[in-house]
Amino acid sequence: MTTITVDILDDKAINLLKDLESLKVIRLHQITETKTEPSNLAAKYSGAMTKQPLEEIDKQLNDLRNEWD
Repeated sequence: MTTITVDILDDKAINLLKDLESLKVIRLHQITETKTEPSNLAAKYSGAMTKQPLEEIDKQLNDLRNEWD
């Protein structure tokens, strides 16, 4: 089985795809696209970074800056 992504340019194509699905030639999976709102970014990335002491962050920044010297 091969999976491909298709961009539907015309609603007529959906009917054709549904006909192929009814013939058991293909299987359709509907994926809804959602646009991320800025207010959802905090929820999306919540917990992605652990809290660090300020001194540790300063040390890491200084180390990164000193690598270029």
